Amino acid sequence: MRTGSALHIALSWLLRNHIWVFLALTVLVFSLASPYFLTLNNMGNLLTQGAFIGILAIGMTLVMIDGEIDLSVGAILALASALAIGLQDHMGVWPAVILGLLSGAALGFVNGTLVALSGMHSFVVTLGGLIGIRGLVFVYSGENALMVQDFSYTEIPEVYLGPVSLTAMIFLALALFFQWVLSSTRHGRETYAVGDNIEAAHDSGINVKRHKIINFTLCGTLAAVCGILLSMRLGTAEPNAGKIWELWTIIAVVLGGTRLQGGYGSLWMTIGGVLTLAVLRNGLRLLNTPNYVELMVMGAVLVLALALDKLLNHREGS
Repeated sequence: MRTGSALHIALSWLLRNHIWVFLALTVLVFSLASPYFLTLNNMGNLLTQGAFIGILAIGMTLVMIDGEIDLSVGAILALASALAIGLQDHMGVWPAVILGLLSGAALGFVNGTLVALSGMHSFVVTLGGLIGIRGLVFVYSGENALMVQDFSYTEIPEVYLGPVSLTAMIFLALALFFQWVLSSTRHGRETYAVGDNIEAAHDSGINVKRHKIINFTLCGTLAAVCGILLSMRLGTAEPNAGKIWELWTIIAVVLGGTRLQGGYGSLWMTIGGVLTLAVLRNGLRLLNTPNYVELMVMGAVLVLALALDKLLNHREGS
């Protein structure tokens, strides 16, 4: 009886923390396959590469726990980066950066307002946002890359703590802060309540519409943060920046166990999903894997994540 109980506990733990087990196995495989993988320098690069999707994934986790989705984050990223560089000649570096951040917050607010007040599904609303905002970026940039003129702007992400870049530190700090928000604040409790049962949440006194608008606004703001950090690192803003990053972001969040129908998820697990994606992409590139193979692997990983999500739902429902 005790053995069976111990096995049940162990199985439940593995299912709840599957992403960390998968991450450990992935790290082990690539460390055996390439002598360059498990080096301090590559681990730092891996964290930096993963931080951009990671910052997007923080906002996406909030929205998805609410039972919604935001497909416009890549386009918002591109617009914020274009404004942050394109406006520097007219108003200086930091006012341009602030305007870039405000553009992300404003677009997130518009997304949330349309979802909350119109009754349209967030997939449709944010798909329209993806197309429209991306078009706006092309109009603003004249279909050309915008180049930074003040090179002090590109020195900001060159701050390192050992092998860990400022970009990676910002990602980890944001993840810890929003994990605290989800686990220890009223807003976090309401996020789970809205995603789990929107009617019950409304009946309990939660202002569901306002709540969703706040989370979409946060998601848009974090997308703008990601865009600005990317433009600082590259010294340029491409109209196609962040293209299909919304898909990588959704994969990372679902890998971490956040449910597509809402009501369940954590940023702790999302970090695991982000790091797993970063390890897979980094390791495959170190092995000189063709791009189409990388895409096939990522597709297989998404299917695996959805299968685990279904398994977890089935176990909790039984």
